[in-house]
Amino acid sequence: MNTLKVGDKVPSFSAKDQDGNTIKLEDYSGKKLVVFFYPKASTPGCTAEACNLRDNYKELQSEGYELLGVSADSEKRQAKFKEKYEFPFPLLADEDHTVINAFGVWGLKKFMGREYDGIHRKTFVVDGDGIVTKVIDKVKTKDHAAQLLN
Repeated sequence: MNTLKVGDKVPSFSAKDQDGNTIKLEDYSGKKLVVFFYPKASTPGCTAEACNLRDNYKELQSEGYELLGVSADSEKRQAKFKEKYEFPFPLLADEDHTVINAFGVWGLKKFMGREYDGIHRKTFVVDGDGIVTKVIDKVKTKDHAAQLLN
């Protein structure tokens, strides 16, 4: 797993969001972008994380942040997740792992003694020039916004 680090330039990417719209890194040029990766839509940890960001969205926006959630779920699953919890930010349906691989968050995971490949829950803050300024490796799902705002 070759994860992006602080100071790295994010490779240009494009992927479909929950509504089939193409979202590109260039769309956020000149803005601070939070890209949060989560393993699977509508699972307890991912729901807690995304809802915490939703509940603090106005404060994050007042600090100049735009948000983008990413998982390997289908557009349909992302749309249901967004609709059910009324997320004000797009969720990318990265089924072909374009964005996941660009950030280097796919790799070996261990859960209850089992090893498998999957998405590592990580968050990246990217500046207006596409440079990583912060990486959160240990995401606190219930208090994620505070990790960004502090």
